[in-house]
Amino acid sequence: MAELNAEMAHRSVSRVRRFLDGDSAALVGARDEISALSTEKERLLRSLGYPEDYFEPPYTCPDCRDTGYIGNERCHCLAQASIDLVYAQSNLSSILEEENFATFSLKYYDDSLFDPDTGISSRAAAQNACGKCRQFVKQFDTEYQNILLFGDTGVGKTFLSHCIAKGLLDSGHSVIYFSAQQFFDRLAEYAFRKENAAASDYRNIFECDLLIVDDLGTEMTNSFTSSQFFVCLNERILRRRSTLISSNLNLQDIASIYSERIFSRITSDFMLLHLFGRDIRIQKTF
Repeated sequence: MAELNAEMAHRSVSRVRRFLDGDSAALVGARDEISALSTEKERLLRSLGYPEDYFEPPYTCPDCRDTGYIGNERCHCLAQASIDLVYAQSNLSSILEEENFATFSLKYYDDSLFDPDTGISSRAAAQNACGKCRQFVKQFDTEYQNILLFGDTGVGKTFLSHCIAKGLLDSGHSVIYFSAQQFFDRLAEYAFRKENAAASDYRNIFECDLLIVDDLGTEMTNSFTSSQFFVCLNERILRRRSTLISSNLNLQDIASIYSERIFSRITSDFMLLHLFGRDIRIQKTF
């Protein structure tokens, strides 16, 4: 093995020296020679009972080889590690073990309860929403989309948000999950304090692959929150970074509470998924 390594180094250096001395053909066939020596190394390792990649370090992230960067760009592993560190207080990882697509059930949605406007049953609406959310995860890297989950209290909007979060985290994407109150608190901290930690949070909000804002409408709404919300939505749309919003508000409430610009962005750039029915939390108590 030492002889093969030495031979590879010798041939590489020798050919480069000839090339620098003016021999334009010196590098011709160099790749084939090195490849042949590499193949011989692999054969030798196999003959001794070792895997071919025995001398390769066991990288946690093979994409960046644990450097945290691919070229000049932050690798997804570093981005997610930063997010996990900053938002560890959300305890999202433990929730996702219980709330994911594998545990989502339609049994809490009534087949005899219908939306008077669409004629769709509660169960059919939930089945459609779950299917759309699965498709969102499956096509995340090839088709840019945003989602608004809206409807009654306790009908599974947050649960489906968790399903999407787990699906994307498991495939190596960076996800930030906020309650609406937490989200607007982070924006305010950056706007009024400009501290390093707040700046890191603010950057992650705009750069993460998926931003989830849960229970929109439960925060204290004012002109500041509306303007900051629009800036965030607009910037993420321009960057083609996906956003998922869940809310107990109906579309008319969103239009009246927030600005027309926000309502326009949501209705034109988001997939609207309506859930309705009896409160699942109450059903589970009986």
